[in-house]
Amino acid sequence: MQARDTVSWNTIIAWCVENGEYEEAIAVFREMLASMECLPDRVTLVSVISAITYLGALAQGLWAHAYVCRKGIEVEERLSSALINMYSKCGCIEGAVHMFENLGAQMNVDTWNAMLAGFTANGCSEKALELFARMEITGLVPNKITFNTVLNACSHGGFVEEGMGCFERMTKVYGIEPDIAHYGCMVDLFCRAGLFDKAEKMIQMMPMKPDAAVWKALVGACKTHRNFELGRKAGHMLIEAAPNDHAGYVLLSNIYALDGNWTGVHKVRKLMLDRGVQKVPGSSSIEIDGVIHEFISGDKSHSSKEDIYEMLSEMCQQLKVAGYVPDTSHVLLDIDDEDMKESSLALHSEKLAIAFGLISTAPGMPIRIAKNLRVCGDCHNAVKLLSKIYGRCIIVRDANQFHHFREGSCSCGDFW
Repeated sequence: MQARDTVSWNTIIAWCVENGEYEEAIAVFREMLASMECLPDRVTLVSVISAITYLGALAQGLWAHAYVCRKGIEVEERLSSALINMYSKCGCIEGAVHMFENLGAQMNVDTWNAMLAGFTANGCSEKALELFARMEITGLVPNKITFNTVLNACSHGGFVEEGMGCFERMTKVYGIEPDIAHYGCMVDLFCRAGLFDKAEKMIQMMPMKPDAAVWKALVGACKTHRNFELGRKAGHMLIEAAPNDHAGYVLLSNIYALDGNWTGVHKVRKLMLDRGVQKVPGSSSIEIDGVIHEFISGDKSHSSKEDIYEMLSEMCQQLKVAGYVPDTSHVLLDIDDEDMKESSLALHSEKLAIAFGLISTAPGMPIRIAKNLRVCGDCHNAVKLLSKIYGRCIIVRDANQFHHFREGSCSCGDFW
């Protein structure tokens, strides 16, 4: 194009975000600024902040917010929701609250929903329920998304009675017909609390066919509560509902492995191989000075690998002194050697990212990690201790939610 306007730049940036090319979206935005052809507008910033949110790049998010303020760009509903979402999903819940509380009359249902989702994702279920009560007092009518978020908060916080009350109020008070997502939240609520009879009853009373999310919640809870019989049944239903999703095969394989049924494990893995379904490798990333560093389990490709592994060795020693014993039940491989299992756990991607964070940031500074899969129970226990040993707030965003580790405890209350 001989001349490009704001609309043409916005189109390319939005396309990048829509197709998961988040780093490319930010690169195009920088090119837009450098070209000096035209100025970004609210639409530009919504897309760019969305890309930053997916990457969990707080430093870049802070810069984008500062740019909005510096250029006097109007913060209307969409941009305010994007900023609240960015702070929440970068693990900076304080920034999200500050943004929300200073909006005044500009708040709408989407803004409230963004803040509710922020509290829920960051393990602040009680605050989410308090905010929902405050929302009702204002007279603002909640929508389907509001109730989906509130039910999620009840699920992650273990508030069974409150969740049942919200589900009932949704239909009786607000006339909102529950969809598959709401039923999924209720199944998840009961599953997490180990109330499998109630979960199965909820599945049976659903007016629609259960989707993969419902079966996934049930299988995941069966794994946590060691309900192997129900877990196997639900696992096969999950694979049937989503035959091309690796998660079902992995979860069912894990159920068999925890039960010591290695024949079952090999059958599931063969089925996965025969169907050409590939498991997504676990990875963890950390942003240092605006640069995102990504690690996989046992990664030795980083330029600072020697320093990282030296710090990892120190972390293991400090954990032993603190009384930490690796939970080898999370090594779901047919290995008899306990030392090999412990070594496997020590090399998990989040531990490598934390080691890099410890050598790359000043003492006392928070460490923010983003993981593409659910954090395992062993890493969860280890990171709790590491937060106390090194006097750091360690924030881990996994596939389910945020975990804020401080002084040996986690914001999720070990209920995730």
